[in-house]
Amino acid sequence: MIPWLSNSTISRLRDQLRLRGQRPSLVLPENVTPDIAETLRLLDEYGPLCDAMYMMMSADGAVTNNEREVLTGALRNLSGDTLRSIHIEAMLEAAAKKTAEDGREKRMQDIIATLSEDTTRGEVAFVLAAAIAFADNAIADQENEVLNQFAEGLGIDEDRANELLDSVEEDLRAMGG
Repeated sequence: MIPWLSNSTISRLRDQLRLRGQRPSLVLPENVTPDIAETLRLLDEYGPLCDAMYMMMSADGAVTNNEREVLTGALRNLSGDTLRSIHIEAMLEAAAKKTAEDGREKRMQDIIATLSEDTTRGEVAFVLAAAIAFADNAIADQENEVLNQFAEGLGIDEDRANELLDSVEEDLRAMGG
């Protein structure tokens, strides 16, 4: 089980992603092996979600083990255990590198632009970012700012954002958090 998210919530998020339909196909060069093609597909599907969670993890300047555990558990569960540690670590490294290169503001804009193409993925990313924020039992001001940026950028109105945050808080209460 993912700390801070119940199995029912993560199952609901996974089902929402599956129901929204398949993402467009990737166009790959002829010499790509099936393993590489599958890795590229996984990175395309789950990379933006990892990026959103990384932005939350790094918002307060301290990435905790609890936050890493939530991110890893969420990605493994959402992918049906298709993502391995090597994939997740590669996505985290890429997120950190891109953020360092581009700066936080530009990176946030890019992530929001990618996620806003798909309302369901945007809401899932918002919930996962909130779960990261709750992972250390306290939401720092910087983390609250990131949540607000995601909600605004993804077009999640205040009522819907509160509804999504309430579901995360219910999971916390149910798990004794």
